[in-house]
Amino acid sequence: MSTGQALWRRLPPWAVDAGLVVLAALDTWVNLYGEATPFMWACAALGCAALLLRRRFPLAVFLLTLPMTLFMDVAVAPLSALYTLAARTRNRPLLAGCALLNAAASTLAWPLSDTFSHDRTWTLIQFVYTLATAFAPILFGQLVQARHDVARQLVEVEVAREHERALYAQTVLARERAQLAREMHDVVSHQVSLIAVQAGALQVAAKDPDARDAARTIRTLSVNTLDELRHMVTLLRASGGKETELTPQPTLADIQQLIAGSGIETTLTGKLPRGISTTAQRTVYRTVQEALTNVRKHAPGARAEVRLWHDAQHFGVTVTNTAPTRPCVALPSARHGLIGLKERAELLDGTLTAQPTPQGGYKIELRAPTRPA
Repeated sequence: MSTGQALWRRLPPWAVDAGLVVLAALDTWVNLYGEATPFMWACAALGCAALLLRRRFPLAVFLLTLPMTLFMDVAVAPLSALYTLAARTRNRPLLAGCALLNAAASTLAWPLSDTFSHDRTWTLIQFVYTLATAFAPILFGQLVQARHDVARQLVEVEVAREHERALYAQTVLARERAQLAREMHDVVSHQVSLIAVQAGALQVAAKDPDARDAARTIRTLSVNTLDELRHMVTLLRASGGKETELTPQPTLADIQQLIAGSGIETTLTGKLPRGISTTAQRTVYRTVQEALTNVRKHAPGARAEVRLWHDAQHFGVTVTNTAPTRPCVALPSARHGLIGLKERAELLDGTLTAQPTPQGGYKIELRAPTRPA
C-alpha cells in the first residue's frame, strides 16, 4: 500500500463528505455566479448539502442533486451521488435508469420551454454525451465495488487455507498419536504385565513376610500402571474427540486410593476448598502421584506427608518426604515428570516448587490462585 493510500484511508468519512460538499459548492458558484435565480440557488444548495448523507441514503441524495443538472452542464454533486450509488448497490437496472435520468435532465434546457427550440440533432448529441458522462462514475463505482469483493474473497480464501492447514496438522498429529499409542500398548504394557506376573509368582512362592509384602506392592503398582497406561492409550487414540468421550480423569476423591496403593507410609492432612475446577483437582492428583513416584524411586524406606491447604487467595498441596533409610537403586529418569507438573501449574496461573529439605528429604509444593468453578 502506498503512502497516499494509507493517508486517504486514515481520513474519517465525515471529513471526506465535508470536503466533497465544499467542492460541489465551489463548482456551483463558478457555474451560476451572476446568472442564477433564487430558485436555482435553492436547488443547488439542497443538492450540495445532501452529499453529507450520501453514504446512508445514496438513491435519495442522487434524486436531490438531479435538479442541479437542469442548469449546469457538468455538476460535481450529481456525479458524486451517482458514484456513491454505484459503489453501494448491485441493482444494475437501477443504475442504468439513474444514468438515463441524469442524461435526460442534463439535456433539458432551462427554462424548459427552450428545450426543443434548438436543433434536434444537437440535442441528441448532447444527450449521448451526457449519458456517457453519467456512466463514467457508475463504472468507477462498480469497479471499486468489485475490488472490495475481490479483497474479501482473498481473505476468505486465506482463511480457508489456514483452516485446511490446521486440519492437515491435526490429521498428522492424530496419526502420530495413534502410532505412539500402539507402541505404548505393544511394548510398555507387555513389559509391565510381565512385571505384574513375576511379582504375583514371587508373592505366592516367597516364605519371608517382608518379601511377600514387597511382591504384593510391586504387583499392585504394576496393575495400577497398566490401568494408567490404558487410560493414556485411550486418550491418545481419542484425538479430535469430545471431552466426554475420554476416559474419566482422577479427582480429589481418588487421592486416598492413590496413597493407599503407593506402598509408602504416607499421612494425608488438610483439605481443599469446595468447588475447585476439575482441571485443578487433576493437577493436584498428578502432583501427589509424581511426588510419591519420586519417593519410591529416589528415597526408599522414607515416609511421606501429603498436606492439602488453602487460604483466602490460594490453594495447593505440599508433599514432603523424609530422608531415605535404604540405599536407592539408580533408575533411568528424564526428569519429564516435574516439567509436566510445572506446565500443569502454569495452566492454573500457579507455580510448582521442588527442593530438598534441611533434614535430607525432599519437598514438592503446588500453589495456585483460588478461582470459582
